[in-house]
Amino acid sequence: MAPKSDNGEGIVLNFVNEQNRPLNAQNVADALQKFNLKKTGVQKSLDCLADAAKISFKEYGKQKIYMARQDLFQIPTTQDLEQMKKLNATLQLELEDQKRVTTQIEGEIRALHSNLTLEQISTKEATLRIEVEKMEEKLNKLRDGISLVRPEDRKLIEGMFEEKISQWKKRKRMFKDLWDTITENSPKDVKEFKEELGIEYDEDAGVSLASFIELAPQGKKRGRAQ
Repeated sequence: MAPKSDNGEGIVLNFVNEQNRPLNAQNVADALQKFNLKKTGVQKSLDCLADAAKISFKEYGKQKIYMARQDLFQIPTTQDLEQMKKLNATLQLELEDQKRVTTQIEGEIRALHSNLTLEQISTKEATLRIEVEKMEEKLNKLRDGISLVRPEDRKLIEGMFEEKISQWKKRKRMFKDLWDTITENSPKDVKEFKEELGIEYDEDAGVSLASFIELAPQGKKRGRAQ
């Protein structure tokens, strides 16, 4: 009578057959600790199974080595192997289909999680309405000619602007004087010489000092660019 798979002998027999390699009592006891089987009980089960010819064993000194009986295994025929291969191929295709379905469902779940809830939409709408009201208030003030810049800030910015314009004019004049001195008696063509040195005028860079001077507040323009 074969031992039940849920008792000690049955568990030990299943393990030895599944491993299908040489094992001693300690190997089996260590692997079956999760079943609360002690080494003494495992040793007894191994000996009983060996006596019943369910497994084989060999003695090496005082130690016994237990092995599954190969003659008790059902060896599949060539036809069985072919059927197994076909079944495996079918299962692989089904697995790939399941993976694709799983990936699609996960994508849909992520998309749903990324959508706002009704409560979040309501909160965002209220926030945007407040921002729109503030912008409309600023826009109305601009339409009415009301300045949104503090006088002290305006004065500071105008001073910085005038200083930059002054420096620009000064450096432009210094360059012109120096350039005229260098090119006055030069045998080279002035345009070619300028390109050779990689020099660019304001016009070459698409800027104009005069246009920036026009931006200065009325009454504070200090003359045209030289």
